[in-house]
Amino acid sequence: MAQVKIIAPQTREAEHLRVAAYCRVSSDSKDQLHSYAAQIRSYTEEIAQHDGWELVDVYADEGLTGTRMDQRDDFNRMMRDCRKGKIDRILVKSVSRFARNTRDCLSALRELSAMGVSVRFEKENIDTKTLTTELMVSVSGSLAQQESISISANQKMSYQRRMERGEFITCTAPYGYRIVNKKDLEIVPEEAATVRWIFDAYLKGRSSGWIAEQLTAKGIPSQSGAECWRETGVRYLLTNEKYIGDALSQKSYSCGFPFVQKRNHGERLQYYTENSHPAIIDRDTFERVQALLQKKAQKEKKRREKSPLALKIVCGNCGTVFQRRSSQSGYVTWVCRTHDRHAADCPVGRIPEAEIHAAFLRMYHRLKSNADIILAPALRQLNTLDTILRQNHPQLLTINRAIAEATEESHKISTLRANGLLDADICAARMNAISARLAQLRGERRRLTENEAIDETMDALRKVEQTFLNGPERLDGFDEELFEHLVEKIIAESQNRIRFRLYGGLELTEQWEVAAR
Repeated sequence: MAQVKIIAPQTREAEHLRVAAYCRVSSDSKDQLHSYAAQIRSYTEEIAQHDGWELVDVYADEGLTGTRMDQRDDFNRMMRDCRKGKIDRILVKSVSRFARNTRDCLSALRELSAMGVSVRFEKENIDTKTLTTELMVSVSGSLAQQESISISANQKMSYQRRMERGEFITCTAPYGYRIVNKKDLEIVPEEAATVRWIFDAYLKGRSSGWIAEQLTAKGIPSQSGAECWRETGVRYLLTNEKYIGDALSQKSYSCGFPFVQKRNHGERLQYYTENSHPAIIDRDTFERVQALLQKKAQKEKKRREKSPLALKIVCGNCGTVFQRRSSQSGYVTWVCRTHDRHAADCPVGRIPEAEIHAAFLRMYHRLKSNADIILAPALRQLNTLDTILRQNHPQLLTINRAIAEATEESHKISTLRANGLLDADICAARMNAISARLAQLRGERRRLTENEAIDETMDALRKVEQTFLNGPERLDGFDEELFEHLVEKIIAESQNRIRFRLYGGLELTEQWEVAAR
């Protein structure tokens, strides 16, 4: 008879885990803030009760939307701490507190899993230490997403009804006002004086950039409390109808999921309510400012249409588009907008238009003389790569078939496990193998399909080559038509160094000595 040896259970030492908690409330109302405080207290007590658990931090976002990861400061701080290896486990009340759309939810969970960080969702009883729960998280995430969409739809309907009645008040009061009784706009005298000064200065011929500089120099805080005023903020203030006591509702709208805010250019209804609140600016002043803004906009549009350099020059330091400046003597320069507003913010200074024209001529003559050793080899290399990729394209059919088969196998295993017909360890091992296989196949497919852009690059380079072959041997002056056909963008690296990016991606640098004026 077989001998049976009884092995007594062993008491293992509690595993040391660095545990964090994440909580979030969707409103800044008092009730929700009490909930927020309660969550912090609850998680702190729970972590303290577990042997071997060490509290790292309780990460909490108050009164923020859950539909966008980039608007949740503490969530992002928690993810950074995980990447630094400070956290082993995260406790969350529910999936909807973690993320309100499935894509962000699974993306964060996969990254955490790869770092060895597990997440437990209390409400759904989901623990990501078990691999097969990812499907459950996906379902719960989808439900949370639908909840967000439903809540948003109800809010939109409520907002629209209030707009139709002329009762809608934005959550944030414009500069010069404050919200009282949760629905009325009241004038803030000190800020109203600044608003009147801005309108008056603009009518006297001052630019919005100059006004922003003066406000910053005087130390007057902006609406956000920042010390620095921006030209765009001044321009928005000058066009805001609320300063004459009117209100235009639904200037922007959200669409899609995750919700994306878009400017309303006629795609949605708008509601204009006259005399909805006290005015700071009289209508005559406001209308004269709008007429002046319109006149300047038309003038700027014509100036841009005249110059082929408009919108082509980009600052290599801050990424801002250059703007044209002309002195009374007719001396034309192009300058980074950031540098123009505040020189200390960007070192790339003014570039004379004549130097840009001269640099283009040098670049053209250099490439015209050396097209056979610059353009031709680039095209040959692209053509060779394109040929290789096209020969490999039949692999796409095989790869897609393999992905479909692996996905189907994954569904079958999940079904067997759900019905209790497959051991958990065997299921986990097979799902791990399938996940690795799918990742490999999708990577191969991505590498094949992403190179479709080579066709567009080759077409653009061929057009550039033909332009040089058919173009004149020598240029006596700046040729606008040739410039338009050849140059996609100019990257300004410094006051005397620019980089021409031709269509097709070829880049050529030109430099010159800075001459004293």
